Amino acid sequence: MTVPRKRFGQNFLRDTNVISRILSNIAPAKNQLVIEIGPGQGALTAGLVSSGCDLTLIEIDRNLADSLGTIFPSSRLINEDVLTFDFAELGEGPFRVVGNLPYNISTPLLFKLFADRARFTDMHFMLQSEVVNRMTAKPSTRAYGRLSVMVQLYSEVEKLFEVPPEAFLPKPKVRSAIVRLKIRDHSIEKPARLEEVLKTAFSARRKTVRNALRKLLKENELIELGINPSWRPENLTPEQFMVCASFIEEKTT
Repeated sequence: MTVPRKRFGQNFLRDTNVISRILSNIAPAKNQLVIEIGPGQGALTAGLVSSGCDLTLIEIDRNLADSLGTIFPSSRLINEDVLTFDFAELGEGPFRVVGNLPYNISTPLLFKLFADRARFTDMHFMLQSEVVNRMTAKPSTRAYGRLSVMVQLYSEVEKLFEVPPEAFLPKPKVRSAIVRLKIRDHSIEKPARLEEVLKTAFSARRKTVRNALRKLLKENELIELGINPSWRPENLTPEQFMVCASFIEEKTT
């Protein structure tokens, strides 16, 4: 048995009931193109393989990759860092994505996947419960922020259920949760501009929108866009942030 490695944030899923419940929610089907990120010791992999899906495994740990290649010879195995891997190497898809993500790569990986979202239909991830709560947070709540806006603009997000620390080995210090992301069909024009607006707004989230976005939008422009200048950034909906980004892009081109 491979010993969990702290540098990769490894916590291996052990609870068979949780595994079955995750697989039931994913509902993989024969010939579907599925990518599993960080399969670890193959807790979910066995169920994915048995579904008959066309499975690609991406595992950064060489020792685990060697073991997975032996146990699941019918699956495509990629022993690379998913944060630097070019998904174009796998083709156009469409792919479904599954993964138990360490905390330190969850946010950058989500943004990487969203940037290449035309290849994907949906994603099912195990994440820290706190991260999932931020992803699903509503405006005007404490957890609502840049991650909430981006995730909700790019996908339909649903928290499925929580997973206790006892389901893993070694036992993590935090609770985990399973989240489903269904990629939205619409495209987001000028995502870099949206990213600029969000970074500017939420780096000053306790200020009013008037002050937080003063370098990007004038008070009368906010009013013109239907946004109260006295609101705080956390009061704006994802769609209102999109409206701001589109307006700024138009006036600067």
